[in-house]
Amino acid sequence: MAFDRNGFHCYNGIVIVTNYYENVTNYGERIELAMKRREILCIIAGCMLLLAPMRAEAVKLSDILSVGTFDISAVGERSETDRSPEDETAGGKSISGNGMEDSDVEEDTSPEEDLDDSDVSDDSSSDDHMSERDTIEGGTSVQDILGEPIGASAIVETTRTEREYAKAYEKAKNANWGYTNLGIAHVDNNLNVRSVAAEDGKLVGKLPKDAACEVLDEDGIWAHIKSGKVEGYVSLEYLLTGIPAKRRAEELALTVARVTTDSLKVRAEANTDSEVITLVPNGEELEVASVDGEWVKVYLDDQEVFVSAEYVDVSSELGTAVTMTELFYGQGVSDVRVDICQYAKEFLGNPYVWGGTSLTKGADCSGYVLSIFKKYGVSLPHSSVAQANCGTSIKVSEAQPGDLIFYGNGKSINHVAIYIGSGQVIHASSPKTGIRISNVSYRSPIKAVRVLHD
Repeated sequence: MAFDRNGFHCYNGIVIVTNYYENVTNYGERIELAMKRREILCIIAGCMLLLAPMRAEAVKLSDILSVGTFDISAVGERSETDRSPEDETAGGKSISGNGMEDSDVEEDTSPEEDLDDSDVSDDSSSDDHMSERDTIEGGTSVQDILGEPIGASAIVETTRTEREYAKAYEKAKNANWGYTNLGIAHVDNNLNVRSVAAEDGKLVGKLPKDAACEVLDEDGIWAHIKSGKVEGYVSLEYLLTGIPAKRRAEELALTVARVTTDSLKVRAEANTDSEVITLVPNGEELEVASVDGEWVKVYLDDQEVFVSAEYVDVSSELGTAVTMTELFYGQGVSDVRVDICQYAKEFLGNPYVWGGTSLTKGADCSGYVLSIFKKYGVSLPHSSVAQANCGTSIKVSEAQPGDLIFYGNGKSINHVAIYIGSGQVIHASSPKTGIRISNVSYRSPIKAVRVLHD
Protein backbone atom coordinates (compact mmCIF):
# COMPACT_ATOMS: atom_id res chain seq x y z
CA MET A 1 0.00 0.00 0.00
CA ALA A 2 1.43 3.39 -1.04
CA PHE A 3 0.42 6.90 0.10
CA ASP A 4 0.93 10.22 -1.57
CA ARG A 5 0.83 13.68 -0.03
CA ASN A 6 -2.81 14.24 -0.98
CA GLY A 7 -3.87 11.36 1.22
CA PHE A 8 -4.69 8.94 -1.58
CA HIS A 9 -3.59 5.35 -1.45
CA CYS A 10 -4.01 2.47 -3.77
CA TYR A 11 -5.15 -0.92 -2.59
CA ASN A 12 -5.67 -3.65 -5.10
CA GLY A 13 -6.18 -1.05 -7.81
CA ILE A 14 -8.80 0.99 -5.94
CA VAL A 15 -8.12 4.60 -5.01
CA ILE A 16 -9.32 5.44 -1.49
CA VAL A 17 -9.64 8.97 -0.02
CA THR A 18 -8.09 9.10 3.38
CA ASN A 19 -7.70 12.81 3.96
CA TYR A 20 -9.21 13.43 7.41
CA TYR A 21 -9.76 17.13 6.89
CA GLU A 22 -11.58 16.60 3.66
CA ASN A 23 -13.91 14.15 5.43
CA VAL A 24 -14.74 16.81 8.04
CA THR A 25 -15.44 19.34 5.30
CA ASN A 26 -17.84 16.96 3.57
CA TYR A 27 -19.71 16.40 6.86
CA GLY A 28 -20.25 20.19 7.33
CA GLU A 29 -21.54 20.51 3.80
CA ARG A 30 -24.04 17.74 4.45
CA ILE A 31 -25.35 19.58 7.53
CA GLU A 32 -25.65 22.81 5.56
CA LEU A 33 -27.43 21.02 2.74
CA ALA A 34 -29.88 19.41 5.17
CA MET A 35 -30.71 22.79 6.68
CA LYS A 36 -31.35 24.25 3.24
CA ARG A 37 -33.61 21.35 2.41
CA ARG A 38 -35.55 21.95 5.61
CA GLU A 39 -35.99 25.63 4.73
CA ILE A 40 -37.24 24.68 1.28
CA LEU A 41 -39.71 22.20 2.78
CA CYS A 42 -41.02 24.87 5.16
CA ILE A 43 -41.52 27.29 2.28
CA ILE A 44 -43.33 24.64 0.24
CA ALA A 45 -45.56 23.78 3.22
CA GLY A 46 -46.40 27.45 3.72
CA CYS A 47 -47.33 27.82 0.07
CA MET A 48 -49.56 24.77 0.27
CA LEU A 49 -51.38 26.26 3.24
CA LEU A 50 -51.86 29.55 1.44
CA LEU A 51 -53.14 27.84 -1.68
CA ALA A 52 -55.46 25.51 0.20
CA PRO A 53 -59.21 26.35 -0.11
CA MET A 54 -60.32 28.68 2.65
CA ARG A 55 -63.11 27.34 4.87
CA ALA A 56 -65.44 29.92 6.44
CA GLU A 57 -66.35 29.05 9.97
CA ALA A 58 -68.06 30.95 12.76
CA VAL A 59 -65.90 32.28 15.53
CA LYS A 60 -66.11 30.04 18.54
CA LEU A 61 -66.54 31.53 21.96
CA SER A 62 -63.49 29.51 22.99
CA ASP A 63 -61.34 31.48 20.52
CA ILE A 64 -62.19 34.89 21.96
CA LEU A 65 -62.81 34.36 25.66
CA SER A 66 -60.57 33.13 28.41
CA VAL A 67 -62.13 30.08 30.02
CA GLY A 68 -59.60 29.29 32.69
CA THR A 69 -56.63 26.96 32.87
CA PHE A 70 -56.70 23.59 31.11
CA ASP A 71 -54.60 20.78 32.58
CA ILE A 72 -53.48 19.04 29.38
CA SER A 73 -51.55 15.95 30.36
CA ALA A 74 -49.42 13.63 28.28
CA VAL A 75 -51.03 14.10 24.88
CA GLY A 76 -47.95 13.40 22.72
CA GLU A 77 -46.84 9.90 21.99
CA ARG A 78 -48.84 8.07 24.71
CA SER A 79 -50.80 5.08 23.55
CA GLU A 80 -54.08 3.85 24.95
CA THR A 81 -52.25 1.09 26.83
CA ASP A 82 -50.17 3.73 28.66
CA ARG A 83 -53.25 5.41 30.17
CA SER A 84 -53.70 4.94 33.88
CA PRO A 85 -56.99 3.91 35.49
CA GLU A 86 -57.29 7.46 36.79
CA ASP A 87 -57.12 8.74 33.20
CA GLU A 88 -59.92 6.42 32.13
CA THR A 89 -62.13 7.57 34.99
CA ALA A 90 -61.59 11.31 34.80
CA GLY A 91 -60.82 11.68 31.12
CA GLY A 92 -57.69 13.66 31.94
CA LYS A 93 -59.69 16.87 32.26
CA SER A 94 -59.40 19.60 34.87
CA ILE A 95 -60.70 23.10 34.53
CA SER A 96 -60.15 25.89 36.99
CA GLY A 97 -60.32 29.64 37.18
CA ASN A 98 -62.90 32.13 35.87
CA GLY A 99 -65.77 30.42 37.62
CA MET A 100 -65.33 27.07 35.85
CA GLU A 101 -65.70 24.04 38.11
CA ASP A 102 -62.78 21.68 38.65
CA SER A 103 -63.29 18.08 37.64
CA ASP A 104 -62.74 15.19 40.07
CA VAL A 105 -59.16 14.63 38.83
CA GLU A 106 -56.62 14.99 41.64
CA GLU A 107 -54.17 17.80 40.88
CA ASP A 108 -50.43 17.03 40.70
CA THR A 109 -48.53 19.29 43.06
CA SER A 110 -45.15 18.91 41.28
CA PRO A 111 -44.45 21.81 38.86
CA GLU A 112 -41.78 19.83 36.98
CA GLU A 113 -44.06 16.87 36.40
CA ASP A 114 -46.89 19.18 35.34
CA LEU A 115 -44.60 20.70 32.73
CA ASP A 116 -43.62 17.29 31.38
CA ASP A 117 -47.23 16.11 31.21
CA SER A 118 -48.22 19.22 29.28
CA ASP A 119 -45.83 18.55 26.42
CA VAL A 120 -47.47 17.93 23.06
CA SER A 121 -45.71 16.05 20.27
CA ASP A 122 -44.61 18.39 17.43
CA ASP A 123 -44.95 15.72 14.75
CA SER A 124 -48.37 14.37 15.75
CA SER A 125 -50.80 13.77 12.92
CA SER A 126 -53.72 16.00 12.01
CA ASP A 127 -56.11 13.61 13.73
CA ASP A 128 -54.29 14.16 17.04
CA HIS A 129 -53.57 17.87 16.61
CA MET A 130 -54.93 20.12 19.36
CA SER A 131 -55.77 23.08 17.13
CA GLU A 132 -58.50 21.34 15.14
CA ARG A 133 -61.06 21.42 17.97
CA ASP A 134 -58.95 22.53 20.95
CA THR A 135 -59.24 18.96 22.21
CA ILE A 136 -58.32 18.10 25.75
CA GLU A 137 -57.09 14.58 26.47
CA GLY A 138 -59.98 12.21 27.12
CA GLY A 139 -62.00 13.42 24.10
CA THR A 140 -63.41 16.57 25.75
CA SER A 141 -63.18 19.80 23.76
CA VAL A 142 -63.56 23.45 24.67
CA GLN A 143 -66.65 23.39 22.44
CA ASP A 144 -68.10 20.61 24.61
CA ILE A 145 -67.46 22.64 27.76
CA LEU A 146 -68.79 25.96 26.48
CA GLY A 147 -71.71 24.63 24.49
CA GLU A 148 -72.90 25.74 21.07
CA PRO A 149 -71.88 29.11 19.56
CA ILE A 150 -74.08 32.08 20.43
CA GLY A 151 -75.13 35.29 18.68
CA ALA A 152 -73.91 35.83 15.13
CA SER A 153 -71.81 32.66 15.17
CA ALA A 154 -74.93 30.60 15.75
CA ILE A 155 -76.46 32.10 12.59
CA VAL A 156 -73.38 31.23 10.51
CA GLU A 157 -73.22 27.65 11.71
CA THR A 158 -76.96 26.98 11.85
CA THR A 159 -78.74 24.46 9.67
CA ARG A 160 -82.25 25.78 10.32
CA THR A 161 -84.91 25.64 7.65
CA GLU A 162 -86.66 28.71 6.30
CA ARG A 163 -89.72 27.86 8.39
CA GLU A 164 -87.62 27.61 11.55
CA TYR A 165 -86.06 30.98 10.76
CA ALA A 166 -89.56 32.47 10.43
CA LYS A 167 -90.61 31.06 13.82
CA ALA A 168 -87.42 32.36 15.44
CA TYR A 169 -88.07 35.80 13.95
CA GLU A 170 -91.63 35.89 15.25
CA LYS A 171 -90.42 34.85 18.71
CA ALA A 172 -87.79 37.60 18.72
CA LYS A 173 -90.28 40.13 17.38
CA ASN A 174 -92.73 39.43 20.18
CA ALA A 175 -90.08 39.37 22.92
CA ASN A 176 -90.99 42.96 23.88
CA TRP A 177 -94.70 42.29 24.48
CA GLY A 178 -95.44 42.28 20.74
CA TYR A 179 -93.37 45.39 19.92
CA THR A 180 -90.22 45.49 17.79
CA ASN A 181 -89.36 49.11 18.71
CA LEU A 182 -91.08 49.75 22.03
CA GLY A 183 -92.06 53.18 23.27
CA ILE A 184 -93.60 54.08 26.66
CA ALA A 185 -95.47 57.33 27.40
CA HIS A 186 -93.44 59.21 30.02
CA VAL A 187 -96.02 61.76 31.18
CA ASP A 188 -98.08 62.60 34.25
CA ASN A 189 -101.47 62.28 32.51
CA ASN A 190 -101.84 61.72 28.75
CA LEU A 191 -99.60 62.21 25.73
CA ASN A 192 -101.34 63.79 22.73
CA VAL A 193 -101.21 61.83 19.48
CA ARG A 194 -101.46 64.12 16.43
CA SER A 195 -102.15 63.50 12.75
CA VAL A 196 -98.94 65.32 11.68
CA ALA A 197 -95.61 66.06 13.33
CA ALA A 198 -96.56 69.54 14.53
CA GLU A 199 -97.94 71.08 17.72
CA ASP A 200 -100.98 72.40 15.85
CA GLY A 201 -101.69 68.99 14.27
CA LYS A 202 -105.16 67.50 14.68
CA LEU A 203 -105.58 65.25 17.73
CA VAL A 204 -106.24 61.65 16.73
CA GLY A 205 -105.85 60.05 20.16
CA LYS A 206 -104.22 60.10 23.55
CA LEU A 207 -101.50 57.84 24.93
CA PRO A 208 -102.15 57.46 28.67
CA LYS A 209 -99.35 57.54 31.22
CA ASP A 210 -97.16 54.42 30.92
CA ALA A 211 -99.05 53.16 27.85
CA ALA A 212 -97.05 51.40 25.14
CA CYS A 213 -96.66 52.04 21.43
CA GLU A 214 -94.73 50.85 18.39
CA VAL A 215 -92.23 53.49 17.26
CA LEU A 216 -92.35 53.38 13.46
CA ASP A 217 -89.93 56.25 12.87
CA GLU A 218 -88.49 59.34 14.55
CA ASP A 219 -86.61 62.48 13.53
CA GLY A 220 -85.16 63.51 16.88
CA ILE A 221 -88.16 65.72 17.76
CA TRP A 222 -91.27 63.75 16.78
CA ALA A 223 -91.94 60.02 16.81
CA HIS A 224 -94.32 58.31 14.39
CA ILE A 225 -96.12 55.73 16.53
CA LYS A 226 -98.89 53.16 16.46
CA SER A 227 -100.73 52.03 19.58
CA GLY A 228 -103.92 50.01 19.60
CA LYS A 229 -106.20 51.61 16.99
CA VAL A 230 -104.28 54.90 17.03
CA GLU A 231 -101.53 55.94 14.63
CA GLY A 232 -99.94 59.39 14.59
CA TYR A 233 -97.14 61.54 15.97
CA VAL A 234 -96.05 62.28 19.53
CA SER A 235 -93.33 64.45 21.00
CA LEU A 236 -90.19 62.34 21.42
CA GLU A 237 -89.39 64.35 24.55
CA TYR A 238 -92.16 62.54 26.43
CA LEU A 239 -91.50 59.03 25.10
CA LEU A 240 -89.19 56.39 26.55
CA THR A 241 -87.48 54.22 23.94
CA GLY A 242 -84.75 51.58 23.82
CA ILE A 243 -83.46 50.08 27.08
CA PRO A 244 -85.26 52.61 29.37
CA ALA A 245 -88.57 51.69 27.69
CA LYS A 246 -87.96 47.97 28.15
CA ARG A 247 -87.03 48.40 31.81
CA ARG A 248 -90.14 50.49 32.43
CA ALA A 249 -92.29 47.95 30.58
CA GLU A 250 -90.98 45.16 32.82
CA GLU A 251 -92.34 47.11 35.78
CA LEU A 252 -95.67 47.86 34.09
CA ALA A 253 -96.55 44.69 32.19
CA LEU A 254 -99.69 42.97 33.40
CA THR A 255 -100.47 39.31 32.99
CA VAL A 256 -104.02 39.13 31.68
CA ALA A 257 -106.50 36.38 30.88
CA ARG A 258 -108.43 37.05 27.68
CA VAL A 259 -111.84 35.37 27.58
CA THR A 260 -112.28 32.96 24.64
CA THR A 261 -115.88 31.89 25.21
CA ASP A 262 -119.19 33.74 24.80
CA SER A 263 -119.97 34.04 28.50
CA LEU A 264 -117.38 33.05 31.11
CA LYS A 265 -118.50 32.26 34.64
CA VAL A 266 -116.47 33.96 37.36
CA ARG A 267 -116.50 31.98 40.61
CA ALA A 268 -115.67 32.78 44.23
CA GLU A 269 -113.60 29.59 44.63
CA ALA A 270 -111.60 27.34 42.29
CA ASN A 271 -114.28 24.68 41.78
CA THR A 272 -117.46 24.23 39.75
CA ASP A 273 -119.60 24.00 42.88
CA SER A 274 -118.62 27.54 43.93
CA GLU A 275 -120.92 30.55 43.63
CA VAL A 276 -121.00 32.29 40.23
CA ILE A 277 -120.20 35.94 40.96
CA THR A 278 -120.69 37.35 37.46
CA LEU A 279 -120.39 36.61 33.74
CA VAL A 280 -117.66 38.07 31.51
CA PRO A 281 -118.17 38.32 27.71
CA ASN A 282 -115.87 37.07 24.96
CA GLY A 283 -112.77 39.20 24.36
CA GLU A 284 -112.67 40.86 27.76
CA GLU A 285 -109.43 40.82 29.73
CA LEU A 286 -109.02 40.07 33.43
CA GLU A 287 -105.83 40.78 35.35
CA VAL A 288 -104.16 37.54 36.48
CA ALA A 289 -103.11 37.01 40.08
CA SER A 290 -101.84 33.44 39.61
CA VAL A 291 -102.31 30.29 37.54
CA ASP A 292 -102.90 27.01 39.34
CA GLY A 293 -103.58 24.03 37.09
CA GLU A 294 -107.11 24.12 35.74
CA TRP A 295 -107.98 27.44 37.39
CA VAL A 296 -106.74 31.00 37.01
CA LYS A 297 -107.02 33.41 39.91
CA VAL A 298 -107.91 36.86 38.55
CA TYR A 299 -108.72 40.30 39.87
CA LEU A 300 -112.30 41.42 39.36
CA ASP A 301 -111.66 45.06 40.16
CA ASP A 302 -110.44 44.81 43.78
CA GLN A 303 -111.63 41.20 44.34
CA GLU A 304 -109.72 37.95 43.82
CA VAL A 305 -111.89 35.43 41.97
CA PHE A 306 -111.43 32.35 39.76
CA VAL A 307 -112.06 31.39 36.13
CA SER A 308 -111.50 28.14 34.26
CA ALA A 309 -108.11 28.06 32.49
CA GLU A 310 -109.77 26.21 29.60
CA TYR A 311 -111.65 29.30 28.47
CA VAL A 312 -108.97 32.00 28.69
CA ASP A 313 -105.67 32.82 27.00
CA VAL A 314 -103.04 34.09 29.44
CA SER A 315 -100.47 36.60 28.18
CA SER A 316 -98.43 39.64 29.25
CA GLU A 317 -99.81 42.98 28.07
CA LEU A 318 -99.10 46.71 28.16
CA GLY A 319 -101.64 49.52 28.01
CA THR A 320 -102.35 51.21 24.65
CA ALA A 321 -103.65 54.53 23.32
CA VAL A 322 -107.26 55.72 23.41
CA THR A 323 -108.87 56.91 20.17
CA MET A 324 -110.66 60.25 19.93
CA THR A 325 -113.83 58.34 19.06
CA GLU A 326 -113.62 56.75 22.50
CA LEU A 327 -113.31 60.23 23.98
CA PHE A 328 -116.16 61.87 22.08
CA TYR A 329 -119.90 61.54 22.76
CA GLY A 330 -123.05 61.29 20.70
CA GLN A 331 -125.32 64.21 19.89
CA GLY A 332 -128.01 65.14 22.38
CA VAL A 333 -125.76 64.84 25.42
CA SER A 334 -125.83 67.90 27.67
CA ASP A 335 -122.73 69.98 28.21
CA VAL A 336 -122.57 69.08 31.90
CA ARG A 337 -122.46 65.36 31.07
CA VAL A 338 -119.69 65.94 28.53
CA ASP A 339 -117.79 68.03 31.05
CA ILE A 340 -118.09 65.38 33.77
CA CYS A 341 -116.76 62.66 31.48
CA GLN A 342 -113.92 64.87 30.24
CA TYR A 343 -113.01 65.78 33.80
CA ALA A 344 -113.11 62.10 34.88
CA LYS A 345 -110.65 61.17 32.11
CA GLU A 346 -108.09 63.72 33.28
CA PHE A 347 -107.22 61.27 36.08
CA LEU A 348 -106.89 58.21 33.88
CA GLY A 349 -104.00 56.05 35.13
CA ASN A 350 -103.89 57.59 38.61
CA PRO A 351 -103.60 55.17 41.56
CA TYR A 352 -106.26 53.10 43.30
CA VAL A 353 -106.19 53.42 47.09
CA TRP A 354 -108.76 51.62 49.21
CA GLY A 355 -110.74 54.14 51.27
CA GLY A 356 -109.18 57.07 49.37
CA THR A 357 -110.95 60.03 47.76
CA SER A 358 -108.01 61.89 46.19
CA LEU A 359 -108.12 62.09 42.40
CA THR A 360 -104.35 62.45 42.23
CA LYS A 361 -102.94 60.56 45.23
CA GLY A 362 -105.44 57.70 45.12
CA ALA A 363 -109.11 56.77 45.48
CA ASP A 364 -111.25 53.65 45.55
CA CYS A 365 -114.22 53.18 43.21
CA SER A 366 -116.84 55.10 45.21
CA GLY A 367 -114.27 57.68 46.40
CA TYR A 368 -113.39 58.42 42.77
CA VAL A 369 -117.06 58.84 41.79
CA LEU A 370 -117.96 61.11 44.73
CA SER A 371 -114.91 63.34 44.06
CA ILE A 372 -115.79 63.73 40.35
CA PHE A 373 -119.42 64.64 41.02
CA LYS A 374 -118.55 66.90 43.95
CA LYS A 375 -117.09 69.44 41.49
CA TYR A 376 -120.50 69.68 39.80
CA GLY A 377 -122.47 70.14 42.98
CA VAL A 378 -123.65 66.55 43.39
CA SER A 379 -123.06 65.11 46.87
CA LEU A 380 -122.67 61.34 47.06
CA PRO A 381 -121.81 58.98 49.97
CA HIS A 382 -118.52 57.08 50.11
CA SER A 383 -119.96 53.64 49.44
CA SER A 384 -120.95 51.89 46.22
CA VAL A 385 -123.95 50.29 47.96
CA ALA A 386 -125.11 53.68 49.27
CA GLN A 387 -124.55 55.38 45.90
CA ALA A 388 -126.73 52.74 44.23
CA ASN A 389 -129.64 54.01 46.33
CA CYS A 390 -129.19 57.60 45.16
CA GLY A 391 -130.94 59.19 42.18
CA THR A 392 -133.17 57.26 39.81
CA SER A 393 -132.72 53.64 38.75
CA ILE A 394 -132.64 53.10 34.97
CA LYS A 395 -131.98 50.23 32.58
CA VAL A 396 -128.34 49.71 31.69
CA SER A 397 -129.29 49.95 28.02
CA GLU A 398 -130.68 53.49 28.66
CA ALA A 399 -127.50 54.82 30.30
CA GLN A 400 -126.07 58.14 29.07
CA PRO A 401 -122.62 59.62 29.71
CA GLY A 402 -122.44 60.62 33.36
CA ASP A 403 -124.77 57.89 34.65
CA LEU A 404 -123.52 55.37 37.20
CA ILE A 405 -123.12 51.65 36.52
CA PHE A 406 -122.96 49.17 39.42
CA TYR A 407 -121.44 45.70 39.62
CA GLY A 408 -121.27 42.99 42.30
CA ASN A 409 -121.46 39.38 43.37
CA GLY A 410 -124.81 38.11 42.24
CA LYS A 411 -127.16 40.88 43.37
CA SER A 412 -124.81 42.22 46.04
CA ILE A 413 -123.24 45.50 44.87
CA ASN A 414 -119.51 46.07 45.51
CA HIS A 415 -118.28 48.27 42.64
CA VAL A 416 -119.29 51.46 40.80
CA ALA A 417 -118.19 53.11 37.55
CA ILE A 418 -119.10 56.18 35.47
CA TYR A 419 -120.59 55.57 32.04
CA ILE A 420 -118.76 57.69 29.43
CA GLY A 421 -120.59 56.66 26.27
CA SER A 422 -119.72 54.38 23.35
CA GLY A 423 -120.28 51.31 25.54
CA GLN A 424 -117.52 52.21 27.99
CA VAL A 425 -117.07 53.13 31.66
CA ILE A 426 -114.29 54.78 33.63
CA HIS A 427 -113.56 53.57 37.15
CA ALA A 428 -110.98 53.11 39.89
CA SER A 429 -110.48 49.41 39.27
CA SER A 430 -107.68 47.87 41.34
CA PRO A 431 -104.33 48.67 42.99
CA LYS A 432 -102.45 47.43 39.93
CA THR A 433 -104.47 49.10 37.17
CA GLY A 434 -105.62 52.25 38.97
CA ILE A 435 -108.17 54.45 37.18
CA ARG A 436 -108.96 52.88 33.82
CA ILE A 437 -111.47 52.66 30.98
CA SER A 438 -113.31 49.37 30.40
CA ASN A 439 -116.19 48.08 28.35
CA VAL A 440 -119.47 48.44 30.21
CA SER A 441 -119.91 44.66 29.96
CA TYR A 442 -116.38 43.77 31.17
CA ARG A 443 -118.42 42.03 33.88
CA SER A 444 -122.18 41.72 34.24
CA PRO A 445 -123.75 45.04 35.35
CA ILE A 446 -126.29 44.78 38.14
CA LYS A 447 -127.83 48.22 38.10
CA ALA A 448 -127.68 51.68 36.53
CA VAL A 449 -128.52 54.95 38.33
CA ARG A 450 -129.00 58.52 37.07
CA VAL A 451 -127.93 61.22 39.51
CA LEU A 452 -127.83 64.08 36.96
CA HIS A 453 -131.19 65.57 36.01
CA ASP A 454 -130.73 67.85 33.02
